[in-house]
This record gives sequence, structure tokens and C-alpha cells, in this order.
Amino acid sequence: MKVIKRDGHMVDYCPAKIEEAIEKANQEVEEEDQASAIQIKNIIKYIEKLGKKRILVEDIQDIIEMKLMAIGKYNLAKHYITYRYTRELVRKSNTTDQSIKELIDGESEYWNTENSNKNARVVTTQRDYLAGITSTDITRRFLLPEDIVQAHDDGRIHFHDADYFAQNALHNCDLIDLEDMLQNGTSINGVLIEKPHRFLTAMTIATQIITAVNSSQYGGCTVTLTHLAPFVRQSKEFYEKKYKNRKLTKAQCEKFVKEDLAKEITDGVQTFQYQINSMTTTNGQAPFLSVCMYLGETEEYKEELAMIIEEVLKQRIQGMKNENGVYITPAFPKLLYVLEEDNINPKSKYYYLTKIAAECTAKRMVPDYISEKIMKRDKVDANGDGQCYPCMGCRSFLTPYVDSKGKPKYYGRFNQGVVTINLVDAALSSDKDMDDFWKILDERLELCHRALQIRHKRLSKVTSDVAPILWQHGALARLKKGESIHDLLHHGYSTISLGYAGLYECVKYMTGYSHTGKGKEFGLQVMQRLVDKCKEWKEAEDIDYSVYGTPIESTTYKFAKCLKERFGVIKGITDRDYITNSYHVPVFEKIDAFSKLSLESEFQKLSPGGAISYVETANLNNNLDAVLEVINFIYNNIMYAELNTKSDYCHECGYSGEILIDEDLEWYCPNCGNRSHDKLNVARRTCGYIGTNFWNKGRTQEIKERVVHLDNIDAEA
Repeated sequence: MKVIKRDGHMVDYCPAKIEEAIEKANQEVEEEDQASAIQIKNIIKYIEKLGKKRILVEDIQDIIEMKLMAIGKYNLAKHYITYRYTRELVRKSNTTDQSIKELIDGESEYWNTENSNKNARVVTTQRDYLAGITSTDITRRFLLPEDIVQAHDDGRIHFHDADYFAQNALHNCDLIDLEDMLQNGTSINGVLIEKPHRFLTAMTIATQIITAVNSSQYGGCTVTLTHLAPFVRQSKEFYEKKYKNRKLTKAQCEKFVKEDLAKEITDGVQTFQYQINSMTTTNGQAPFLSVCMYLGETEEYKEELAMIIEEVLKQRIQGMKNENGVYITPAFPKLLYVLEEDNINPKSKYYYLTKIAAECTAKRMVPDYISEKIMKRDKVDANGDGQCYPCMGCRSFLTPYVDSKGKPKYYGRFNQGVVTINLVDAALSSDKDMDDFWKILDERLELCHRALQIRHKRLSKVTSDVAPILWQHGALARLKKGESIHDLLHHGYSTISLGYAGLYECVKYMTGYSHTGKGKEFGLQVMQRLVDKCKEWKEAEDIDYSVYGTPIESTTYKFAKCLKERFGVIKGITDRDYITNSYHVPVFEKIDAFSKLSLESEFQKLSPGGAISYVETANLNNNLDAVLEVINFIYNNIMYAELNTKSDYCHECGYSGEILIDEDLEWYCPNCGNRSHDKLNVARRTCGYIGTNFWNKGRTQEIKERVVHLDNIDAEA
């Protein structure tokens, strides 16, 4: 017999716990009012004779009270009820002690693998987690309705980032308006930062802005190199004036200006890279940053932009040194390279940048690739200016927006937050009845809708004073002191996301087929239902709801555990420790890179709030033509995709190939057998971004089972 606890989890039935609870009540009454050992055993036998496979813990307690009164032990029953009530008060009054103890002890698998870019043993991260535990407790007990908390605990939905929800000022990811802040000045911690006049200075200020912004939110943020390009020209003009004043010849001026400018760009990019990776935000990690490289954003400063892009790519190819002085793959910043007519064809002017990007991808797993062509096709362009929308965070995309002056706005916008529906649970709850499935799906979507409304309403109370860097000094707005951000939550200025997980398992259970084959039509119908619901909510409330392919790093493991507890082990559906991310082809399904990207492109169209596809590859360092072929395919077929290469390092023996995973899901060096996490550098793509601090068992199993979509036998030979 299994006992279903209050949090929805199932445990084995244990008669000793019943005996212990009654004995504790016995100690509170006179001897004549106590239940004898035989009477206690009879109560236990009665419960066991019910023959139930599952029983609620509350039902067991109700039976105990009823049986005690039936044998005339009224005073004992009264004390048992008091004991039960007191236990309930303790549960409700303090739900944090155990979590805090597990975190501080450093022995909890959950905390040590909760985020692959955070080290839970470091005090700055622990401080963030301690605050998060408190926030989650307040959120669960005071800020969310019980049915939403229960649905979250059951794994039917996931209310993301409850560890930041109690602080009502915090939002998810955004696109920093670096142009406004650099050109018009900003303020950080009450200190005025005026417009810089050199590229190196601009890069330094940019890192300070990024760190301050990242500390005022909990999601990722994106900047574009386009906003830094004007300062390259200013530096060039500085050097031109300097050498002209020295009365040098034109040829000498050009030579020295070129050399000095190249050095400043190198120094500026290096400063940016070092500061981003060495700074720590209030979230206990380096800034979660993406950098957009999009030539199409400017005509005036395109040459300067190309120079910055080239240097960023070259420095990323080199990598960063670890504490032993060995070059490794850094997790941040994430690089976003936009493919367009100027850089996709071998004869195009900036194709040389794409070749460098291909080399960088082969060695360092970045940049990711965004197709301007497909984005223009799949996303409605607000006023026909033809510009593509940059990614925000690891996979989020904004929907088109035009300001009051009729000008499209890309930067300075943000996402309010995410709630994710577990599509697998909706399918299993229907028991394969299609009519029931659609009914259950709509009910679960409405549950997500109410949870998203709560997120929105909490933010709607915020004034600009809570985060001046965001709302007063240009990162997201230039509001006055005390002014509400309410208007920025409507009219499409910001988005709020309906996430989804497990489309593959949902389709497989309902149809018997993968959504990559005969189940594809049903999979598209499910996605369309999500899109239609978001459209319905948006029209009714003027809030920009959008469908978002959730990057469920730890939640993929949580959902899998909840499904097993609720429905048992179902072959091919719940028999793994993870469920499939969003619309992705399952990692274990054999499919070539081009077929995978082509198929997933159809589902990306129905995930306008955020989506990313990837292909797993062999070592392609010696086969850049293959990388370029995939890049060209991305440009012509899918909006946003990436290549997952391998770039690991073992401190024990110096091995720099792929660190492997054994049958017990433990990482080891295939060269020397080293298994110490402290002496292994492993970088793997986790839901759109690179993780370097290892993962929970569910995600590790998913990584182990990934098939290679693009082989490299010829190159390796």
C-alpha cells in the first residue's frame, strides 16, 4: 500500500508511524484513557484490511480518530486531534528549516545540481539560495492559491522562479537598451555615468550596466554589439587627430591609427569578456548574458560593427584560462550570430565573419544562429522595416511592438515571467480519451492562465523606484521617480509566457507515434491550441501572452518524478528520469541533423515567445565545411538553432577530448578515469545555454542518451 502525502508525493505504507503517533497521544492522557498495544494493532489491521493500493494520509488520520472514539477513548482521540492539528500548524508555519539545513550541509543533490551555472558551495550563491528558500516559502503560503500550489507540487504545471516571486519588483529576461544608456548617460548606485568617448571606456561601462541590470532581475539579458560600434569610430577619430597633430604623413597616420585602433578593440573585447566572467551578480553567478551580432542593425556603423564581431569571435575561439592556466570554454556570454544576405553566401562581403563563426562553433559551441530570412517570414514585422527581432535570454523572443510615435522598438523590453504546462500529465490524465484530453488540456491551460495573471498583477504594483537602473535610467525605460511601470506591462511592450514541456511524450501516449512521424499532425494541433489560448487571453486583457518553449533544466527531472508517482512507470513515456524539452525531437531518437532542423522548424513557428533547436555533432574542428553547410541550412529553413559540440578538460591528465558518463550517471575521464567534479571541466548545452557546473540525475541521463545527428567519420579518419 502506498500513502499519498499532503504534497502529493507517495511513500510506502509504514504501520510503525501510526503506532508512534498514537503512543505520543497516549503520553498526554491518564493510563485508563490510553489505548492498549492490542487496540493500536487492531486499528492498524483495520486500515490494512481495507486493501487499498493508495490511501491519503488524511484518510488514515480520520480512521484513527474514528476508531479511538469507537472504543471509548474520547480523551485520547481529543489529544490525537490536538497532536494532528499542532503538526499541521508546524507544517504551515515553517517549511524552510530542512531546505536550509540541506543547502548549508552541502550534501543535497538538489541544491548541488539545481542550476548548472551556479556553485551551491560558494557563499554568494548560498546567500541567493537562502533568500530564494524564504521567497518560495512566502510564495507558497501567502501569494498563490492552494490549487495552483498543489498543481505545481503534483507536476501538472510549474510556477517558475518562486524563489524570486516574493520580491514583487523582479521580472524575467530582457533586452537592455544599451544605446540609450551609453549615448544619453545613466546612473548606477546614485553615481552619474556620462557618455563615453572611447571604445574601451564604453566596453567597461557596458559590463557595469549589465551586472547592475542582471542584479535587478532573475532572467537572462541581451545586449547588441551594434550599440558599441559608434565608439569604435570615436576612438578612430581620436587617433587620427593625435597623429595629425604630430605632423605625420598620411601613410604614417593611417598605419598608426590602424594599429592603435586594432589594439583598442582587442583590449576592449578582452576587458568585456574578463569582467563578464569574473563579476558576480546578486543572483550568485556571473551575469546571464547574451550578445547579439547583427550586421543588419546598422548601415552607418557596419564596418565598425564587423571589426568588433571579428574580435569577439576570435577571442572566444581562444577561450578563457581556468585556474590551471588551460584554455577552456566559458559559459558566458552566449553569442547570437544573425545570418543575412551580407554574410551567408561565399561571395557576400562579410562571409569571412561566418567562416570565423563556424570555427568558433566547432571549438566552443557558440555562436548560436538566427536566420533573418526565416524570422521575417515567421514573425510579423511591426511596420515593415525588415529588421529581425534579437533573442532575449537563452531562447526568449519578443513579439513586434511599435511605440506611440510609430517607431518599432526592440531594446528596452522585457518578459514578465513564465508558467509551464506539463503536456505529458494532461495526456496521461485523459487515459487516451481524445475528448477528455482536450477538456483536461483546456482546464490546465486556464490554471496556467490564472497563475500568469498573478505574476502580472504582482508586477503591476511596482513603481520605478524599486530598480532605478531598469525603470529610471534607461535599461528598460526613463520613467520619473515614483511612476508606475503598469503601462509597460500592456500594449505588447512586454511579454508574459505560457511554457510547455513534453510534447513528444504527450503525442506518443495519445497516438502511439512520435510527433516526428505519424503523430506530427496531432502535435501541431496541440501547439495550435496553446497559441489560440494565448491569442484569446491577449485580446481580452491587452497583455502579450505568448507560447514559450521552456528551458526546463531541473524541472525536466521534477516532472519525470511526479509522473512516475502519479501514474507509475509506463514504457516509453515515464520510464526515464526526464521528459523531453518543449517541441524537441527526443534525444534518443535517431535522426540526421537536417531532417531534425527541418521538422522542428514547423513547431518553432508555433512557439513565438521563445524556441531554440539544436543538433548534436561529433568533433568538427577539422571539418568546418560541415559546420558551414549546417549554418547555410539554418539560414534557409529555421529561425533559431545551434550546434552542440564537445569541449572538455581533465585536470588530472590534461585530456581535452569528451568527458564521458558511465551507467551510474557519473562523469569520468576516458583517458585516466578521473571522476572528481573538482578536477573536470565539462561544458554541455542545457536547454539553450552552456552549463559548466554539472547537472541533476535526470538531466545527466538526458545528456548521456543524446544521439549524434551529424557524424564526422571522414574528418576523423
